[in-house]
Amino acid sequence: MAATTSHGEFHDRQFATTGEKTRYLRLQRTLARQKKNSTNRITTRAAMNRITTRAVDRRADFCAQTASRLAREHGTIVLEDLNTSGMTASARGTTEKPGTRVSQKAGLNRAILDKGWHRLETALRNAARYTGTTVTKVNPAYTSQTCHQCQHTDPASRESQAGFRCTRCGHSCHADVNAAMNILSAAGHAVPACGDLADRRSAKQEPEGTREEVPLQPALPLVGIPRHWALAVGRKSIFPRRLNPARRYTRLPL
Repeated sequence: MAATTSHGEFHDRQFATTGEKTRYLRLQRTLARQKKNSTNRITTRAAMNRITTRAVDRRADFCAQTASRLAREHGTIVLEDLNTSGMTASARGTTEKPGTRVSQKAGLNRAILDKGWHRLETALRNAARYTGTTVTKVNPAYTSQTCHQCQHTDPASRESQAGFRCTRCGHSCHADVNAAMNILSAAGHAVPACGDLADRRSAKQEPEGTREEVPLQPALPLVGIPRHWALAVGRKSIFPRRLNPARRYTRLPL
């Protein structure tokens, strides 16, 4: 799951289709049999790059749209302070101390990197500059093992990847939602301003950054081009270098 909110919204998508994954594996096998610096090898690598480029573009689009929506709807966004580099470290080990379950760890690393958590954080901070949203990070320790209702911490409460049932009070919910509520409480934002019981931004609540604080800068005039004349050509509007009296011009409002 790429992102989960404290009120139960899940934001996720597949960035590579099943056919693209199958084709990429087939191209990898073909690449391993080809001679280095050959024309066929260059062609195969180009085909592999096209597949990865499409996945990267989809991930960037997903992060930008998700960040824009979250920044518009929320006044405060709290994230886990995750060490992605440490989480995706290889378990291969050394010659003296070889690692265990290397292939399983490699699959987990690919799944973590595929979600693009760092890219999503960067997109959130970029979108927050325009909406006045505050983005903070908290320590994620034990947030997935702590019950949000009674604050009891027990690893046995995490029944599965998506299931959480408290061993003390019996509270049951989605594990990611429970962790998201713990993260929000750790930042001190259990109940937002204006007395609302929901954790979305209230309709009565103004964003933290207003237009009066950072006024919008007017657009610079086009040098040497009249601002109030434009030539309508098809679906586009272009500015002519010289006004031709034989053509029809459209006057734009100042």
